[in-house]
Amino acid sequence: MGITEEPWTSAAAGLELVQLPPAVLDALADGDLDAARAVTTLELTPYLAGAECVGVWRRRRDQIARSPADAAWVTRLVIERGSRRVVGRAGYHGPPDDVGVVEIGYSIDPARRRRGHARGALVILLETAKYHPAVAVVRATVRPDNVPSRRLLDQYGFQAVGEQWDEEDGLETILEAPCPGS
Repeated sequence: MGITEEPWTSAAAGLELVQLPPAVLDALADGDLDAARAVTTLELTPYLAGAECVGVWRRRRDQIARSPADAAWVTRLVIERGSRRVVGRAGYHGPPDDVGVVEIGYSIDPARRRRGHARGALVILLETAKYHPAVAVVRATVRPDNVPSRRLLDQYGFQAVGEQWDEEDGLETILEAPCPGS
């Protein structure tokens, strides 16, 4: 498995990460759920066009406009393979930097949390990074009050390496783990 436009999957996850078609990304970046639903057969939830997601979609839309090659890397929809239900979003913030660091992000619809979807998305992201030769380190940032996400990352060997201030999320802990297989 590599960084392609095709869905990313994992035998262990029961999920797939699907790249958004440009028209869906544009509509979600505008917070227009009806327009997004009009151009896809996926059952998009209000969460995806809500306050927690719109900023991410805008950043990714603008990023892809500046650097079209980033499209295969950035935030995707998290979909249950059996039901085809969209349960959240996950992906990288972009390709690895000059020293091989790639940052991940994931968020699950509150109506679908506590069912292993974040774990499944994380597994897919780690497995996908494993097959890209330029990735040496996987980074994640987490608000200190996001205990479930921090516990999940701890289980996969992430270690705190610092803190940063994020304009949207406030104080975040920066965590890193060596890329599996590197």
